[in-house]
Amino acid sequence: MSVGQFVFMLHSHLPYYRKAGMWPFGEENLYECMAETYVPLLNAISELYEEGIKAKLTVGITPILAEQLNDEHLQNGFVKYIDAQITAVSKDLERYPDPKVAHSQHLKYLAKYYFDLWNKLRDDFVNKYEKNLIKYFKKYQDLGCIEITTSGATHGFSPLLATDSNLNAQFKVGQDTTQRLFGKKAMGAWLPECAYRQGYEYVGKDGKKHWRPAIEVTLQNNDIHYFFTESHVIEGGNSIGNRRVIGMYGNIEYIPLPDRPKTGYDTYSAYWLPDAQVAVMGRNDRAGYQVWSAADGYPGDGCFREFHKRDDKSGMHYWRITSPTTDLGDKMLYDPVLAFNKINENSDHYTTLIYHLLNDYKKATGKEGLVMVSFDTELFGHWWFEGVEFIKQVIKKFNQYIPDIERMTAGEYITKYPPKEAIQIPESSWGQGGHFYVWQNHLTEWMWPIIHSCEKRMSAIADKYPQIPEDKLLHRALNQLSRENLLLQSSDWPFLITTWQAKDYATDRFNEHVDRFSLIADMIENGNIDDAKLKEIESIDNCFPVIDYRVYQSITEGVIPQQEKKLAPLYE
Repeated sequence: MSVGQFVFMLHSHLPYYRKAGMWPFGEENLYECMAETYVPLLNAISELYEEGIKAKLTVGITPILAEQLNDEHLQNGFVKYIDAQITAVSKDLERYPDPKVAHSQHLKYLAKYYFDLWNKLRDDFVNKYEKNLIKYFKKYQDLGCIEITTSGATHGFSPLLATDSNLNAQFKVGQDTTQRLFGKKAMGAWLPECAYRQGYEYVGKDGKKHWRPAIEVTLQNNDIHYFFTESHVIEGGNSIGNRRVIGMYGNIEYIPLPDRPKTGYDTYSAYWLPDAQVAVMGRNDRAGYQVWSAADGYPGDGCFREFHKRDDKSGMHYWRITSPTTDLGDKMLYDPVLAFNKINENSDHYTTLIYHLLNDYKKATGKEGLVMVSFDTELFGHWWFEGVEFIKQVIKKFNQYIPDIERMTAGEYITKYPPKEAIQIPESSWGQGGHFYVWQNHLTEWMWPIIHSCEKRMSAIADKYPQIPEDKLLHRALNQLSRENLLLQSSDWPFLITTWQAKDYATDRFNEHVDRFSLIADMIENGNIDDAKLKEIESIDNCFPVIDYRVYQSITEGVIPQQEKKLAPLYE
């Protein structure tokens, strides 16, 4: 007899790095995540399948990340990156053991460990996956092992976009890209930064009242049936940002929202939204915090690999966390056997935790409940080196020892257990304070008038060409203008500026896309398109190859009737 359902969601996203630098910011960031997260995750899914176990993971791959994983330049660049790592660690094999270096025999052992790891990675990527991770994510999707979800095309911050045509373009291009690369439309989506806003009334230039639809209306218009949110959005109370879990990003000033009154709702079920036939499910706070918290969760254990310390010659990670208060210079050497034994302990604890959460809920309410957990995919493997093995062991242990928990993808859950209630959720995000401050603040306020100006200019130009022009050069320019408009809207640029992770890089990247947008728009409006310059831009920003600029044509906005606005019907 089932005690409830468990949905494990992974949100995979990186900004557009193609031909935009290498290190410390640029293509190498993508290569690191491919090496430490995406290839190991595919290995875990395939190995489970070979053992007769379907992973039943919900894997979000943002369209802009999918385009990069599908790109030949980046695929070949990744092989060169792996080869460089093999060369570097080979030199460590030659210099150890060294009697002048403490614990050099253990360093020799670790160098051999990484040498084998990098060579296996190369063989997996080139031979097992044919350099094409998208093809194999699709394979395991089609086998029923995973469900792929979509997102905004370039992870644009939805609530702060000024026009509905631009908001719609983010999700239409995103959904179209997912369908093109994975063979079918995604049933669900990850809202970029979990950012949501309700519909609202405003007075237009015509002096009349208009209604701007809620985010879920755009999702429904693009055949998206559900999305995810944070626990506090459903339950009320304290928002995540008030916990101040951003120590690694520095001391950022922000104004937190006051605690909301408890809503009386919980995250043990999904809910319909009131304005469209779209469902929302909230992350289980207890089950999520156990994993993502560096202070109190599994990844902070002292035996796990230290992310921030590398060998000064090879760049290999030879040290363990040791303790949260240990200086980098005093870290102990890493022990893979100790670390992966700890994963066995963690996965035992986690499966037991999930079981008790669901069992206790069933005892208290008399009904089965849902535990949905969602994480950035890059937490596993990249930030938490042992994390992919944790996922694999959790799945195996559920399958072998706790069959009375239904492991399901999010789409399977919504289909089998459709919501029974509709709720209104507030304006919200995962960021500090639970609102929009991380993306709209004194450091980034200069960006938004530029973004809004480009939005309106894009639509104005698209409106002039309701039919695709016969002039192929003009058609190319219109489509490239659309790409640049999407790329400058990426939520990563204001995020990186606010957190100071890569402030100058993000500023430059944003300005580059704005400059390219403006240059192409000027050429279109002046009727003088420079083919060579356009080709140069196309060779760099080549994402969304089948984009249709007409997605930006203005959406006609209706005037609100005097009577009360009626809500869209819910599913039966």
